This record gives sequence, structure tokens and C-alpha cells, in this order.
Amino acid sequence: MTESVVLDPVDLHLLRLLQNDARTTYRDLAAQVGVAPSTCLDRVARLRRAGVILGHRLELDPAKLGRGLQALLSVQVRPHRRELVGPFVDRIRALAESRTVFHLTGPDDYLVHVAVADMTDLQRLVLDEFTSRREVARVETRLIFQRWECGPLLPPAAPAATP
Repeated sequence: MTESVVLDPVDLHLLRLLQNDARTTYRDLAAQVGVAPSTCLDRVARLRRAGVILGHRLELDPAKLGRGLQALLSVQVRPHRRELVGPFVDRIRALAESRTVFHLTGPDDYLVHVAVADMTDLQRLVLDEFTSRREVARVETRLIFQRWECGPLLPPAAPAATP
């Protein structure tokens, strides 16, 4: 398990701002946080080195790219052995339709978020890329009607001190 990093209020403020807009300039970040731009640059660089900031991603609208239907596929793999699941995950990650793959506990082994053109495309994907694989025992499909992003990811709040 990865150790957490100690973050002070300035670090937390920087992370909130960057999660809301990763393109914010260091000058603007520094002004909003109340530190010098060089201090801001140093702090963000330290957060990157510590592995707190993993990267910057561009978010695209799947519908505008012709992939207006999104679904979650619950996949059960049998037998659930490393020599089978490694190639399975590699194949699923390589599919243009795959957005995210989660390895789970419980009755399903994987949850795969996909974006496809329409129901026909979803059916093709499930039949040709999932259920046709020998190691896939079951696939359950759930359509996504709507998705909302949540607030910035920050460490848990410290418990209140007891008197």
C-alpha cells in the first residue's frame, strides 16, 4: 500500500485549484493561494515528484466523437488466474471503446466503462470482444443515462480533537 503524503493548507488549496482547471498558470495559482510564483512552481513540482499529481488529462465529450452511448460492463472471468486475466485486461484496455477498467472483489471480476456509437455497436462489442473470449463466463450490461463529476479529491479530514 502506498504511503500518504503530508499536505499543508497551501498544498491542498493548490490541488483544489488544479483539479478544477489544470491549465491555470503558476502566476494565477500563486495569486489565488497567496504565495510567490516561484514558491508555487516549487510546490507543484514537489507534489509531482511525490506522486500526488499523476498527470494532466484532456477530457473529451464521447457524444461529439460519435460515441453517444456509454455503458458499464460487469465481467466475470473463469478461471480467475493471473495467466488469463493479464492478457484479458491488456486486450480490453486496447479497445477503442474502453474508457476505464476496474478489477473488483465480489461476484464480478471486472467493471469496464465503454463508449460506443449506438445499441448495435454495443451489441457487437459485447458479443465480439467480450463473450467470444473463452475466459469470459458472464457479461452484464448497464447503460449510463447521465454522469456527474464530483468535487476535488483531497485527503480525509483530520478527526476533531476531543477535549
